[in-house]
Amino acid sequence: MRLEAVAARAGVSIATVSRVLNNSSVVNPKTRARVLKAIKELRYHPNLHARTLAGGKSKTIGVIVSNLENPFFFDVYKAVEGDAHARGYEVIVANTDYDPEQLFTSVRLMLERRVGGLAIIVSEMQPALIDDLSGGSVPVVFYDVGTPRRNITNIRVNYRQGIEKLVEYLHNLGHQKVGFIGHHSALGPIHERLQAVKDVVAAFSPQMEMKSSANRDSLEGGRQAARSLLATGYRPTAIICVNDIMAVGALRELRDRGLRVPEDISVTGFDNIKISEFCSPSLTTLHIPRDQIGHTICECLIATAHQAAADREIVVDPELVVRDSTTKAPRAQ
Repeated sequence: MRLEAVAARAGVSIATVSRVLNNSSVVNPKTRARVLKAIKELRYHPNLHARTLAGGKSKTIGVIVSNLENPFFFDVYKAVEGDAHARGYEVIVANTDYDPEQLFTSVRLMLERRVGGLAIIVSEMQPALIDDLSGGSVPVVFYDVGTPRRNITNIRVNYRQGIEKLVEYLHNLGHQKVGFIGHHSALGPIHERLQAVKDVVAAFSPQMEMKSSANRDSLEGGRQAARSLLATGYRPTAIICVNDIMAVGALRELRDRGLRVPEDISVTGFDNIKISEFCSPSLTTLHIPRDQIGHTICECLIATAHQAAADREIVVDPELVVRDSTTKAPRAQ
């Protein structure tokens, strides 16, 4: 179905149909209603890609994430999507499963679709890709990787500040033997959390110990990582988890072993996703404002789509949320 057929059915010019499709305010309301009726009757579906090429501006935002199985990523995506739809933009999403090759492929496909902006919420970033995107014309927002550069806004979490709050809290509860459960520890943002825990634990007290274990970023991965950690014979009084999903998996393993949380062992997460409030026991965690991050991403991409993009860094400070999964270390009770 062509645009000409819609114009003929509505008794207007092709230009008027185009203005209606682009949501222009200069079209008379009665004329707009007539055009929309013709579009519905003829079941006309506009070629959005062709309109982008003709108009020079895309109304699509691309979002690439590491793991949609983890609600953290989905929460950020939903916030981007809601804001984008409210402003007449569509959103397409790709999932990399922490695979750098898949990230390259997803970026290429997004750019081929002529997205007007690109949000990359991943941990597996490569410097060469940052160079390529910085030299392009599409505004980009990175979450947690790289540094702000031409055409790139970076949203960064102050992991060290959050970890300091958490370790200080556990130290004050008398915990001296700490475990850490993570995943993909070779990747920058994940390694940063692990290193921050090591550094802060060492700084607080020479008596504090820490051992780590890793598995995949999932509920089952948290369960397996807890199993591996305890299989070494190490007996922590508190386990710090890299995120809430893995913490909930760890809770399951501890429960299956007959260990009480928090009486026998305390457990903490990171991110404060919704499940952390509703699991049993509810999870002590570090809050990352996912809605705020999504709103910021959308605002940056849509604003810079209409003006020169400037490098910018936005720092997010985690806040400690204390719930039922932590208490005094057993020997301190």
